[in-house]
Amino acid sequence: MQLSVIILNYKVPYHLLLCLESVQRSLKGMEAEIIVVDNNSQDESCEWVEKFFPQVKLIANSGNDGFSKGNNIGIDEAQGKYICLLNPDTVIGENTFKNLLEFAENHPDFGSIGPKLIDGRGRFLPESKRNIPTPKIALKKLLFNGKSYYSELDENESGAVEILAGAFMLMRKDRYFEVGKLDEDYFMYGEDIDLSYKFLKAGYQNYYVGSEPVLHFKGESSAKDEVYRKRFYDAMMIFYQKHFQKNIFSRYLVQLGLNLAKMTHGWRQPAKPEEELIYGFLCIDYNPQLAVKLEKKFQVEVRIIKPEEVEQKNPEEEFIIFNAETLSYQKILHLIQLLGKQDNKFRIKPMGFKFFLGSDHTLTQGEVLQL
Repeated sequence: MQLSVIILNYKVPYHLLLCLESVQRSLKGMEAEIIVVDNNSQDESCEWVEKFFPQVKLIANSGNDGFSKGNNIGIDEAQGKYICLLNPDTVIGENTFKNLLEFAENHPDFGSIGPKLIDGRGRFLPESKRNIPTPKIALKKLLFNGKSYYSELDENESGAVEILAGAFMLMRKDRYFEVGKLDEDYFMYGEDIDLSYKFLKAGYQNYYVGSEPVLHFKGESSAKDEVYRKRFYDAMMIFYQKHFQKNIFSRYLVQLGLNLAKMTHGWRQPAKPEEELIYGFLCIDYNPQLAVKLEKKFQVEVRIIKPEEVEQKNPEEEFIIFNAETLSYQKILHLIQLLGKQDNKFRIKPMGFKFFLGSDHTLTQGEVLQL
């Protein structure tokens, strides 16, 4: 088997359905499998996977032991030469896996490969490509928001970088086990930094591919509360102890810096979704029958426009609906990036489902509209 896609899910059932629909399209014609590991979501997630995606291998854990352990459980079951760790709050294009696997074959020295991540408003996420957070760089980031934390490689270029984001990491399975897998000492946060760094230490190179956009809603699979703030700083301490503990004095400085950052930097709380005042929808290449249902449901004007028309008009401050039944995800991602330069909001309707999903803020859990 060529590829195994491992999706670790926790309490994001709507995002998971959208993600699976896009992944399924991207894997069409490939020798591949999808493995969903659910960390005891206790919601509709497992039921919906079994109902709507019966071909997906579902592993329902009895508890939540964190990101690393959950993914390792899925990878232990994977049959592919390549594996891809993928967050459930992502949307990928039809050519994403094909293009990245081709990139992998042309770069035999790779450890992991990551795409260009964008948020729900089409804005580039700089954590797509980072530098090694040495104690000096990390403390600058934590205390002074230092730019040296991120790679200087242009967001639309492709090339070697040091650290990739765990939301999407493509690897060879044998090399993943060679470097020691995701470290289960990390519950959440830091494990992608650790894994990227282990590839570098083993002599492999990590690559960022700026030509392949992947939508990552980002705030959806973990609430940014006090508990997660503690986990983040604890994860950074684990990383330094494992890789940069040269002497007692160095360890003391790092611990002092992290404690100071934890005390002085309040973690941003999830934004509470504002009550939507929807005056109308701009539907891209939409099904007229669905447009009529939208008008009746929300009692607003619905305008339908073709993709080439919207690219020419470049609308501002619109509530834009994409229907994946008539548009490819590749096209949707392109338009979100293009129209995201304006103050637009986006919703995607996956094929075969009666809901629209989007995210207007990187710290919210996403907004769902039911049709």
